[in-house]
Amino acid sequence: MFRAILKTSRLFVPLLAGASLRDRVIASIGAVLGIGCVGMAGLALFPATVPWIVAPMGASAVLLFAVPASPLAQPWSIVGGNVISAGVGAIVAQIIPDPAIAAAIAVSSAILAMSVLRCLHPPGGAAALSAVLGGYALFSAHATGFLTVVLVNSLLLVAIGWLFHRFSGHSYPHRAKPVEGKALTPAPASGLLMGDIDQALDDLGETFDISREDLALLLDRAEIHAAARTGGRR
Repeated sequence: MFRAILKTSRLFVPLLAGASLRDRVIASIGAVLGIGCVGMAGLALFPATVPWIVAPMGASAVLLFAVPASPLAQPWSIVGGNVISAGVGAIVAQIIPDPAIAAAIAVSSAILAMSVLRCLHPPGGAAALSAVLGGYALFSAHATGFLTVVLVNSLLLVAIGWLFHRFSGHSYPHRAKPVEGKALTPAPASGLLMGDIDQALDDLGETFDISREDLALLLDRAEIHAAARTGGRR
């Protein structure tokens, strides 16, 4: 009975490495402040003819406040990813009249555009889809209003996230840096270089939601703990 309960409880353990209840509570508080402030600003700034906040902001807030170290949550990813994708969706809506085909082309084109411009951001797919489903064809007054809302929403959310993370204990915009008060490795004990990490990533052929610099720092920290556990024996 106890084992069954324990096994079931593991289903609710966060899948993100390093996640803690404290971080999830902080993320929830950040989302309240972020979406609340963006929403109030939108209501004050925009007329009733355009949305005061767009749905992709909810997904952007998840990344910004729950995983601020993610490359997908950085300022250029949020602003560039959302705005560029919304623009792509508006262009596709202008060219392709069939909404089902336009939706598919818009999302796939947004992924390509964000990848080329180094601002991959999952909510960008929703921004592109919103442009098609909302009928925001490029060069229309509605499209101009929609793109303005996406831009202002994204900029405000990033600004709030930047201010919030000054107090959350997380660096934002994120930079990989040694932990304060923790010992540093004089040199990588394993002899790993950044080029080795790049080759390993190429071997696996997968995309991971962590920067190369954070991965190198994580491996260095693991080497320190392994050395402490084994008394320096290799």
